Amino acid sequence: MRLVIKAVLCVLYFGLGPAIAVEARLPSDVAKFVDQREGCDHFRGEFPDPPDEKRMREIEREIRKLCTGTDKKLQQLKRKYAKNRTVMERLNEFEENIEAPSRNGRS
Repeated sequence: MRLVIKAVLCVLYFGLGPAIAVEARLPSDVAKFVDQREGCDHFRGEFPDPPDEKRMREIEREIRKLCTGTDKKLQQLKRKYAKNRTVMERLNEFEENIEAPSRNGRS
């Protein structure tokens, strides 16, 4: 049993360690965006089964809260950090243009 625990801890340490280290090196505005956008992407992929109206309202509320403005923010951060390879690698993981166009023609 101890061997299994040690093996799991090693996998977690060596597997997640580099990812955690990269996140720690990100500028604060990028780290904040990453947190928000990961929450946004989580809720974008969540659909209750069978359809639950109350849960759908919760999901829609979270999507509005977390996703609104992320298209523009992603573009701004990519321009700001265009020469920072570490930041760009992280930002390039996110899909662009996820927000629906507004009804008045502006995004």
